[in-house]
Amino acid sequence: MALRIKAIGTYRPRIDQGNTVQKPEFVRYASRATGLVEATLDQSIKEMRDQLIDFLRAGRAVKIEGLGTWTPNIALDGTFSIMYRADSALVKGLNIPGMFTGTISNRENIGKTADELVQLWNEKNPEDQVVSE
Repeated sequence: MALRIKAIGTYRPRIDQGNTVQKPEFVRYASRATGLVEATLDQSIKEMRDQLIDFLRAGRAVKIEGLGTWTPNIALDGTFSIMYRADSALVKGLNIPGMFTGTISNRENIGKTADELVQLWNEKNPEDQVVSE
């Protein structure tokens, strides 16, 4: 008996992640796009990071239009973390129809419901059916 979550995880659409863009590559591209010197951009990123830390340490959220909101958080054991919520412009920019150039596995399953993915699992795995709870 297969678990529902296994069936959904197997057949859901998923983005095949490319190599992560590291800071030097990002700075190079941003430098070309803005005409700013790479060293200036690098220093600006470091300064932004340090200012974020200072505001978060003071218990203040930081909202930067176009990027998002960073909010300090604390766990039960007293360790701090940062919650990040992307600005809607980032999300909207990612969701412009036809603009995504990455690779999507199981693209044919976009728009299917969880129940339809379970049905697909059951059709392809007759010896390991997902049963309703």
